[in-house]
Amino acid sequence: MSSPAQTPSALDPSAASSAASDAAAVDVATAYALEHQEVLRRLKVEPEQGLSTEAAATNLEHHGPNRLAEPDKDNAFIRFIAHFNDVLIYVLLGAGVLTAVLQHWADTIVILLVVLINALVGFLQEGRAERALEGIRKMLSPSADVRREGSWTTVDAELVVPGDIVRLRTGDKVPADVRLTDTADLAIEESALTGESVPAEKTTDPSEEGAPLGDRTSMAFSGTMLTSGTATGVVVGTGDDTEIGRINTMMSEVETLETPLTQQIARFGKALSLGVLVLTLLLVGLGWFVHGTPITELLQAAAGFAVAAIPEGLPALITITLALGVQTMAKRNAITRKLSAVQTLGSVTTICSDKTGTLTKNEMTAERVILADATLEVSGTGYIPEGTVTQDGRHLTLEHSGLRRFVEIMSLTNDTELIRNEAGGWGIAGEPTEGALKSLAGKLDFDDAASTRLTTLPFSSQNKLMATTAELPEGETLVLVKGAPDRLLARSSTQLTSAGQIEALDAAAWNEHIDALSADGLRVLGAAFRPAHAQDGESLAVEQLGEELTFAGVVGIVDPPRQEAIDAIKICHDAGIQVKMITGDHAGTATAIARHMGLDNGEGAISGPQLEATDDEALRELAQRHHVFARTSPEHKLRLVRALQAEGEVVAMTGDGVNDAPALRRADVGVAMGLKGTEVTKDAAEVVLADDNFTSIETAVEEGRRIYDNLRKALVFLLPTNGAQATVVLFAVAFGWTLPLTPLQVLWVNMVTAVTLAFAFAFEPAEEGIMRRRPRDPKAAIVESRHVVQIVVVSLLIAAVTIIVFRWRIDVGDDLEGARTLATTVLVVCQVFYLFSVKSLERFSLRPSVVFKNKVAWLMVAVLTLLQVGFVYLPWMHTIFDTAVLDPFYLLITLSSGVLVLVLTELLKLALYAGRVPNPRAESSS
Repeated sequence: MSSPAQTPSALDPSAASSAASDAAAVDVATAYALEHQEVLRRLKVEPEQGLSTEAAATNLEHHGPNRLAEPDKDNAFIRFIAHFNDVLIYVLLGAGVLTAVLQHWADTIVILLVVLINALVGFLQEGRAERALEGIRKMLSPSADVRREGSWTTVDAELVVPGDIVRLRTGDKVPADVRLTDTADLAIEESALTGESVPAEKTTDPSEEGAPLGDRTSMAFSGTMLTSGTATGVVVGTGDDTEIGRINTMMSEVETLETPLTQQIARFGKALSLGVLVLTLLLVGLGWFVHGTPITELLQAAAGFAVAAIPEGLPALITITLALGVQTMAKRNAITRKLSAVQTLGSVTTICSDKTGTLTKNEMTAERVILADATLEVSGTGYIPEGTVTQDGRHLTLEHSGLRRFVEIMSLTNDTELIRNEAGGWGIAGEPTEGALKSLAGKLDFDDAASTRLTTLPFSSQNKLMATTAELPEGETLVLVKGAPDRLLARSSTQLTSAGQIEALDAAAWNEHIDALSADGLRVLGAAFRPAHAQDGESLAVEQLGEELTFAGVVGIVDPPRQEAIDAIKICHDAGIQVKMITGDHAGTATAIARHMGLDNGEGAISGPQLEATDDEALRELAQRHHVFARTSPEHKLRLVRALQAEGEVVAMTGDGVNDAPALRRADVGVAMGLKGTEVTKDAAEVVLADDNFTSIETAVEEGRRIYDNLRKALVFLLPTNGAQATVVLFAVAFGWTLPLTPLQVLWVNMVTAVTLAFAFAFEPAEEGIMRRRPRDPKAAIVESRHVVQIVVVSLLIAAVTIIVFRWRIDVGDDLEGARTLATTVLVVCQVFYLFSVKSLERFSLRPSVVFKNKVAWLMVAVLTLLQVGFVYLPWMHTIFDTAVLDPFYLLITLSSGVLVLVLTELLKLALYAGRVPNPRAESSS
């Protein structure tokens, strides 16, 4: 080894500056495609020397510290105040001012508290994105072993620079993006970046230019972890120039979209505020010019009108409904981090799903065994050692000679163990593929403890095989070999038949079998053996295997689809929802799984390089037409989400790795995996699946639809309360009558109906056939035109009944307090009967399945009845609200009014919705 004094940078001070400028000469994005000697040459660094102290310092100044950029943060107070910038909040604040003008301080305080709580919830929720970015930073290595001036030293990872030679061992986190220069049995866990479920084997050989991230086998990426082996390499990218740095930058730049509910409530708030303003001016104009009412009385009436027209309980109603939806979804394994996401799920038109663990079990399973003259099928999925091996429907046992030898090889050249957990389930300690082979042996009751392993040749990525010398129960000693079929075939001269006979190898036939299994998306492993020689019992090397092995067969292994996920995808299709698979896996595997899942529409899979070569305009059409996307990068996933959104789709995106985080944040609903998802992914998502199961997404969509339906019902129910009260005030002023209700009595009706009857809709069960309807148009208003007609007509109906009852009792000589008390009670009772009409919004409601299916509704009616009885009969209530005791005769009047409203509303629904409630299946297929 040369001394540090011999390094170019130490001999010439200008060399350090030259090294720094040349460090940028290696493009991080293409270093994987260059020979490692060429990378070292361009960086002007000797692997046995590393950088000098001067060169490292200059590079650090040139490239900056090896850390991710901090996002710009607004002042916390500014972020909090921003949550008051909303039209509906303005309306609520206006209601607070009006109640303050009327000196109804309790109501003012309640309204202001609602506004404050809404702002506080929004302020706390927005911190998630910052936590996601912080989670990425926590993935980075804290330190690194680097060679500086000929000696290895440990430095803070932030001081690692391009050109540094780094040393990596099993269990280390990679400190920067490294072009590997020397490896020994190296495998790196990269699932957070690539989405692959098994560690990636690494070599120093350059990868093909344009290779997807998961195929860049000559690179080690910052934040990933070595699962086996050792390596050295040269740093080619640090900080934001690394793969994880690019993801961090994408996360910072990705804009989050408003949810459909947010947009619709904003539109509703604008329309409501405009309507209140116009009608208030109209009311004042009528009173001033037509009746000459004093301006003070008109302002008081205008305040009463505004209070009547504004649904003060709406924000609380929305929040409570969504919060209860969150609880329901949590019971079904979908944990919601943002309230509005519950409703947005109900608007979803496209679900982009990861493959491994979401659509599949993430438990490798031996599915097919091929011997020289037989194809065997294996039943049972996952690591559970339960199932059968059959040939043409006939169950096989270990008495089958060829199968017994095959299972012996696969079970004994195996370092993985099956483990039964406390809950009775099965897992593994070791490698997933070997776990599948142990499960296969368990299904045939093979006892590997009866054999003795003498020597072992461990698996290596260079040899792509594992071998062991084993003494079998029959007394014979064999060398058993498991590995890549092509490597074993190259070393074989004979093959084993089902009957246990040895014959000449038919390599062409085996290659056909291997190609067929690969085409079905199966991972293929081969088995071979030979008699052991004396030296095999002492040590075993790859050279000793020779080329006279007997090939015993191949096995096809797959991560099997979840049956429940297949069923859930069919439900989604019936509901008019597209499901697309976006995975880091190979196209062949993805296509085969898609075929099993019912996702293959004949268009085939699109790979990452194809997406790379497609412009944004063409991608929009491509994203709609194809359902399978393989070998995708973070940019590809983000572009696909944007392309679908550009076509008007409401997109739910699932993911578990850091590579999924930008797309999750951009999607309308980001769904993270709770079991195998990274903390970064969970913080970037709105929903976390506790069981990593696609079925939970489908049930969450169903719950979202139910909640949306119930919010719509609650609005169609609540608004006629305000509409009727506002109409009563408007007509009274327009005709110069005495107001049938005081502003405080109006607030009483608003309050008691919002906290009781409207609250009942949060518990309303899903409508029949809810998952056989097409997704609603996200641009459509939550309250559509036909519902507006219903709201207006019912508002006028309830107002007319209230005014008629009030005028009648005044005309027959009742005092003002008694007539107003009766008018208020009529309003409340009419709302009770109207509740049961809205429970089935567009269908006939007077059916037992509708009337009795929500017990909470009846509980709320009972609570409201008690409140209204107190309003009428408690003396202290009389003092507050200027009310009076009513004669029992008035009970008949109020009940008759409620029945009349119910009957007329059902007739109105028949006129409005007849022919608008098609067969759900017909609608979903249209």
